[in-house]
Amino acid sequence: METTSQVDGQAPVAEGEQQVPSVRRTVDGYLEAPFPWYGLDEAFTGPRWLMQVGTAADGAVEHGSIGHGDEPSVRNEHLASAVGEPREKFAVVVTVAASPSRRSADGTGLLEATSVSSAAWLAGVGLLSFTWPGQMDHSLRDDWLEQQTETAWELADELAGPEWSTLSLPVDGVSTPFHYRESEFGWVLAGSTGEGVHLGAYGRGMSAYGLGFAVIKDIAEYA
Repeated sequence: METTSQVDGQAPVAEGEQQVPSVRRTVDGYLEAPFPWYGLDEAFTGPRWLMQVGTAADGAVEHGSIGHGDEPSVRNEHLASAVGEPREKFAVVVTVAASPSRRSADGTGLLEATSVSSAAWLAGVGLLSFTWPGQMDHSLRDDWLEQQTETAWELADELAGPEWSTLSLPVDGVSTPFHYRESEFGWVLAGSTGEGVHLGAYGRGMSAYGLGFAVIKDIAEYA
Protein backbone atom coordinates (compact mmCIF):
# COMPACT_ATOMS: atom_id res chain seq x y z
CA MET A 1 0.00 0.00 0.00
CA GLU A 2 1.67 3.20 -1.16
CA THR A 3 -0.17 5.55 1.14
CA THR A 4 0.51 8.42 3.48
CA SER A 5 -1.23 9.28 6.71
CA GLN A 6 -2.26 12.70 7.83
CA VAL A 7 -4.06 14.61 10.50
CA ASP A 8 -6.10 17.47 9.04
CA GLY A 9 -4.36 20.79 9.35
CA GLN A 10 -0.96 19.18 9.95
CA ALA A 11 1.84 17.95 7.74
CA PRO A 12 1.47 14.38 6.45
CA VAL A 13 3.55 11.68 8.09
CA ALA A 14 4.77 8.39 6.68
CA GLU A 15 2.37 5.50 6.94
CA GLY A 16 2.86 3.66 10.21
CA GLU A 17 4.00 6.75 12.11
CA GLN A 18 1.79 8.51 14.62
CA GLN A 19 1.16 12.13 15.43
CA VAL A 20 1.24 13.25 19.06
CA PRO A 21 -2.03 11.77 20.40
CA SER A 22 -2.95 14.85 22.46
CA VAL A 23 -3.29 17.04 19.36
CA ARG A 24 -6.96 17.58 18.54
CA ARG A 25 -8.03 15.90 15.29
CA THR A 26 -10.65 17.12 12.88
CA VAL A 27 -13.16 14.96 11.09
CA ASP A 28 -12.69 16.37 7.58
CA GLY A 29 -10.52 13.56 6.20
CA TYR A 30 -12.87 10.92 7.55
CA LEU A 31 -15.83 12.58 5.83
CA GLU A 32 -14.07 12.27 2.45
CA ALA A 33 -13.95 8.47 2.63
CA PRO A 34 -16.32 6.61 0.26
CA PHE A 35 -16.58 3.69 2.70
CA PRO A 36 -18.06 3.24 6.20
CA TRP A 37 -15.91 3.67 9.32
CA TYR A 38 -15.87 1.08 12.06
CA GLY A 39 -15.31 1.33 15.79
CA LEU A 40 -16.06 -0.73 18.86
CA ASP A 41 -19.76 -1.46 19.28
CA GLU A 42 -22.05 0.10 21.88
CA ALA A 43 -20.89 -2.31 24.59
CA PHE A 44 -17.83 -0.07 24.91
CA THR A 45 -18.83 3.04 26.86
CA GLY A 46 -15.44 4.74 27.32
CA PRO A 47 -13.78 7.61 25.42
CA ARG A 48 -13.53 7.49 21.61
CA TRP A 49 -11.24 9.70 19.54
CA LEU A 50 -10.06 10.30 16.00
CA MET A 51 -6.51 9.40 15.04
CA GLN A 52 -5.53 9.76 11.38
CA VAL A 53 -6.51 8.88 7.83
CA GLY A 54 -4.27 7.41 5.14
CA THR A 55 -4.47 8.41 1.49
CA ALA A 56 -3.40 6.75 -1.75
CA ALA A 57 -1.07 8.36 -4.27
CA ASP A 58 -4.05 10.00 -5.97
CA GLY A 59 -5.27 11.55 -2.70
CA ALA A 60 -8.19 9.16 -2.14
CA VAL A 61 -8.76 8.12 1.46
CA GLU A 62 -7.83 4.43 1.84
CA HIS A 63 -7.82 3.81 5.57
CA GLY A 64 -8.06 5.43 8.96
CA SER A 65 -8.05 4.74 12.69
CA ILE A 66 -10.42 5.34 15.61
CA GLY A 67 -9.12 5.09 19.17
CA HIS A 68 -10.93 3.84 22.25
CA GLY A 69 -9.96 4.16 25.91
CA ASP A 70 -6.78 5.94 27.02
CA GLU A 71 -4.97 7.91 24.32
CA PRO A 72 -1.63 6.06 24.06
CA SER A 73 1.73 7.77 24.07
CA VAL A 74 5.08 6.46 22.89
CA ARG A 75 6.56 4.92 25.99
CA ASN A 76 9.27 2.61 27.18
CA GLU A 77 7.67 -0.57 28.53
CA HIS A 78 10.26 -0.78 31.32
CA LEU A 79 9.25 2.64 32.59
CA ALA A 80 5.56 1.91 32.02
CA SER A 81 5.79 -1.06 34.34
CA ALA A 82 7.40 0.93 37.15
CA VAL A 83 5.60 1.30 40.45
CA GLY A 84 3.02 4.08 40.27
CA GLU A 85 3.08 4.19 36.46
CA PRO A 86 -0.13 2.52 35.19
CA ARG A 87 -0.19 0.95 31.76
CA GLU A 88 -2.50 2.64 29.29
CA LYS A 89 -5.61 0.70 28.31
CA PHE A 90 -6.65 1.25 24.72
CA ALA A 91 -7.92 -0.38 21.54
CA VAL A 92 -7.60 1.14 18.07
CA VAL A 93 -9.80 0.06 15.16
CA VAL A 94 -8.36 0.44 11.65
CA THR A 95 -10.78 0.53 8.70
CA VAL A 96 -9.27 -0.25 5.27
CA ALA A 97 -11.22 0.10 2.04
CA ALA A 98 -11.35 -3.21 0.17
CA SER A 99 -9.97 -2.26 -3.24
CA PRO A 100 -8.62 -4.22 -6.23
CA SER A 101 -5.43 -3.25 -7.99
CA ARG A 102 -6.30 -0.18 -10.05
CA ARG A 103 -4.85 2.77 -11.93
CA SER A 104 -4.45 6.07 -10.14
CA ALA A 105 -6.89 8.86 -10.99
CA ASP A 106 -4.25 10.69 -13.05
CA GLY A 107 -3.38 7.52 -14.98
CA THR A 108 0.31 7.72 -14.08
CA GLY A 109 0.58 4.65 -11.88
CA LEU A 110 -0.97 1.51 -10.47
CA LEU A 111 -2.41 1.46 -6.96
CA GLU A 112 -1.94 -1.77 -5.06
CA ALA A 113 -4.91 -3.87 -4.00
CA THR A 114 -5.84 -3.92 -0.32
CA SER A 115 -6.55 -7.09 1.65
CA VAL A 116 -6.84 -8.47 5.16
CA SER A 117 -3.03 -8.48 5.17
CA SER A 118 -3.10 -4.71 4.63
CA ALA A 119 -5.26 -4.32 7.73
CA ALA A 120 -3.00 -6.67 9.71
CA TRP A 121 0.11 -4.73 8.73
CA LEU A 122 -1.38 -1.33 9.57
CA ALA A 123 -2.52 -2.65 12.93
CA GLY A 124 0.87 -4.23 13.67
CA VAL A 125 2.77 -1.07 12.82
CA GLY A 126 0.28 1.02 14.77
CA LEU A 127 0.96 -0.96 17.92
CA LEU A 128 4.72 -0.72 17.45
CA SER A 129 4.57 3.03 17.02
CA PHE A 130 3.57 3.44 20.67
CA THR A 131 6.17 1.12 22.19
CA TRP A 132 9.84 0.28 22.43
CA PRO A 133 11.62 -2.42 24.48
CA GLY A 134 12.49 -1.77 28.09
CA GLN A 135 16.23 -2.34 27.80
CA MET A 136 16.72 -0.22 24.67
CA ASP A 137 18.14 3.28 24.60
CA HIS A 138 15.77 5.83 23.07
CA SER A 139 18.37 6.74 20.44
CA LEU A 140 18.14 3.22 18.99
CA ARG A 141 14.37 3.22 18.67
CA ASP A 142 14.28 4.25 14.99
CA ASP A 143 16.45 1.29 14.00
CA TRP A 144 14.35 -1.04 16.14
CA LEU A 145 11.11 0.32 14.68
CA GLU A 146 12.36 -0.13 11.10
CA GLN A 147 13.29 -3.74 11.83
CA GLN A 148 10.02 -4.49 13.59
CA THR A 149 8.00 -2.83 10.82
CA GLU A 150 9.52 -5.27 8.33
CA THR A 151 8.70 -8.13 10.70
CA ALA A 152 5.11 -6.87 10.99
CA TRP A 153 4.82 -6.93 7.19
CA GLU A 154 6.19 -10.49 7.00
CA LEU A 155 3.72 -11.61 9.66
CA ALA A 156 0.82 -9.87 7.90
CA ASP A 157 1.77 -11.61 4.66
CA GLU A 158 1.54 -15.04 6.38
CA LEU A 159 -1.85 -14.96 8.07
CA ALA A 160 -2.06 -18.75 7.83
CA GLY A 161 1.23 -19.10 9.70
CA PRO A 162 1.81 -20.33 13.26
CA GLU A 163 2.06 -16.82 14.70
CA TRP A 164 -1.67 -16.32 14.15
CA SER A 165 -4.70 -17.96 15.72
CA THR A 166 -8.40 -17.56 14.88
CA LEU A 167 -10.73 -15.47 17.02
CA SER A 168 -14.44 -14.96 16.30
CA LEU A 169 -15.87 -11.57 17.24
CA PRO A 170 -19.16 -9.83 16.37
CA VAL A 171 -19.18 -7.36 13.50
CA ASP A 172 -22.51 -5.56 13.20
CA GLY A 173 -23.93 -8.34 15.34
CA VAL A 174 -22.65 -11.18 13.14
CA SER A 175 -19.94 -13.54 14.39
CA THR A 176 -16.91 -12.98 12.16
CA PRO A 177 -13.52 -14.78 12.07
CA PHE A 178 -10.38 -12.74 12.69
CA HIS A 179 -6.68 -13.53 12.52
CA TYR A 180 -5.24 -12.80 15.97
CA ARG A 181 -1.80 -12.66 17.57
CA GLU A 182 -0.28 -11.44 20.81
CA SER A 183 3.16 -10.09 21.63
CA GLU A 184 4.89 -8.54 24.62
CA PHE A 185 3.67 -5.16 23.35
CA GLY A 186 -0.03 -5.96 22.99
CA TRP A 187 -2.33 -7.71 20.52
CA VAL A 188 -3.21 -7.37 16.84
CA LEU A 189 -6.13 -8.75 14.83
CA ALA A 190 -7.46 -8.46 11.29
CA GLY A 191 -10.48 -9.62 9.29
CA SER A 192 -13.10 -8.51 6.77
CA THR A 193 -16.68 -7.26 6.87
CA GLY A 194 -19.66 -7.50 4.58
CA GLU A 195 -19.54 -3.73 4.03
CA GLY A 196 -16.63 -3.56 1.60
CA VAL A 197 -13.90 -2.91 4.15
CA HIS A 198 -11.22 -4.84 6.01
CA LEU A 199 -10.77 -4.32 9.74
CA GLY A 200 -7.58 -4.26 11.73
CA ALA A 201 -7.31 -3.59 15.44
CA TYR A 202 -4.59 -3.36 18.06
CA GLY A 203 -4.36 -2.57 21.72
CA ARG A 204 -3.03 -3.33 25.15
CA GLY A 205 -4.49 -3.35 28.62
CA MET A 206 -7.90 -4.21 27.10
CA SER A 207 -8.66 -7.83 26.22
CA ALA A 208 -9.47 -8.44 22.57
CA TYR A 209 -11.69 -11.39 23.45
CA GLY A 210 -14.62 -9.30 24.64
CA LEU A 211 -14.64 -6.77 21.80
CA GLY A 212 -17.27 -6.24 19.12
CA PHE A 213 -17.23 -3.96 16.07
CA ALA A 214 -19.93 -1.86 14.43
CA VAL A 215 -20.34 0.77 11.72
CA ILE A 216 -20.07 4.30 13.08
CA LYS A 217 -23.41 5.81 12.20
CA ASP A 218 -22.22 9.43 12.13
CA ILE A 219 -18.47 10.08 12.14
CA ALA A 220 -19.22 13.82 12.25
CA GLU A 221 -20.14 13.37 15.92
CA TYR A 222 -16.40 13.06 16.58
CA ALA A 223 -15.78 16.63 15.45
